[in-house]
Amino acid sequence: MGTVSTVSTLDRRLGTFSATMIIVGSMIGSGIFIAPSIMAGYVAAPGVWLGLWLVGGVLTLLGALSYAELCAMMPHAGGQYVFLREAFGRVIAFLYGWTLFLVIQTGFNAAVAIAFAKFLGGVGLHVGENDVVLAAGGVTLSRAQLVAVAVIALLTWVNARGVREGALVQNVFTVLKVAAIGLLVLVGLTSGKGSFSHFSPLLGAELGAKGLQMGLLAAMGVAMSKALFAYDAWNTVTFVAEEVREPERSLPRALVAGTVVTTLAYAAACVVYLYVLPMGRMAAVVENRVAADVAGALMGGVGVTLVSVAILVSTFGCVNGLILGGARVLFAMARDGLFFRAAGKVDPVRQTPRGALVLQGIWSGVLALSGSYDRLLTYVTFASLAFNALTVAGLVVLRRTRADAPRPYRTWGYPVTPAVYLVGATFFLLYIFVGDPVDACAGLGLVALGLPAYAIFRRRALAPA
Repeated sequence: MGTVSTVSTLDRRLGTFSATMIIVGSMIGSGIFIAPSIMAGYVAAPGVWLGLWLVGGVLTLLGALSYAELCAMMPHAGGQYVFLREAFGRVIAFLYGWTLFLVIQTGFNAAVAIAFAKFLGGVGLHVGENDVVLAAGGVTLSRAQLVAVAVIALLTWVNARGVREGALVQNVFTVLKVAAIGLLVLVGLTSGKGSFSHFSPLLGAELGAKGLQMGLLAAMGVAMSKALFAYDAWNTVTFVAEEVREPERSLPRALVAGTVVTTLAYAAACVVYLYVLPMGRMAAVVENRVAADVAGALMGGVGVTLVSVAILVSTFGCVNGLILGGARVLFAMARDGLFFRAAGKVDPVRQTPRGALVLQGIWSGVLALSGSYDRLLTYVTFASLAFNALTVAGLVVLRRTRADAPRPYRTWGYPVTPAVYLVGATFFLLYIFVGDPVDACAGLGLVALGLPAYAIFRRRALAPA
């Protein structure tokens, strides 16, 4: 098993509030403004559709409760990477870190930064993916891609200046985005411009046009993958565990509070969406921009502009949280000799993993310019959930193999909490695979690419200096 080096360490500068904002800000990006419409194309029963969002929140909370024990027990940079290393060894941990670098974190950075650029159109700026500035040899470059790279570069620079600077950006933008969702909910439910008849029949098994092709359980599995995409990144705060003050208290509180706040925000937003738009109309929204359509129905053109601004705030803050957290995994891998050495160095003045931030920023920019990140993200939804489930299983393993280790926090409801999470995750993994086997297998293939990479890094680490 690996051990955490004390040669290169990071200062503990983050409190409970900042840790909570990292979770909420990293989770709430563009997903809640778009994914509900996509899900309606698979599941058209209001009760099932709403239920999937609630189940996703409960499943995430159970995972967060399990991670809380691991965080308090091992408050080191890299979080989930460290947990997997201690429970299952270096190979499994590296495969997780490799996939995170290759596409999960960097792909999310690219995708959400592109979403930010696209929604600039809502405030009158023409920087969409169709606004091509260069086309040569079948390769195109759009204004949206250039803006995305600029956003990634800017936020990488901010986070390289210090974790407090990155946390300040995160705190401000997270508060603003939660307030924006709250305002949409308040206006929607008090406007009288919707109907609670859209919730009927609450119980049923009606499928959307896409769902009819695969059956109820498979349609639910694929629809849930879209909700889980919106809930993803709840584990980001574990990556910065080494920089949180009083981690044995702050991290469990942040994990639970951040997950609950996000779940409530998502559930409330979905209730308003359904109140204003029936399931059929929701599924047919142009480019799945359900929040914009709802705001337009409530407030006209002003509402569309306000939602565009809210999404800009949301996506900008989301990219910041992803950049802040993801670099710490690369830092932890480099400390173990399993990544480029530059990623394992701490800036002596700023006390940040500047090399890891730069490497992550460069690859995120490459994915944004390549235009391939969207497909890659589809591939790894399956793999991301599988790694989360494996980490929760690691809690059970460590309870047995390291029974005497100090545990400042113990998972509430153990062993029922991790067991229920694992049952739920396994169910959705199975039916995501049934509903979309090509993308699931492709995701596993991307993970497998880490095996030769591990062999190379391991050989280099063992070579004489």
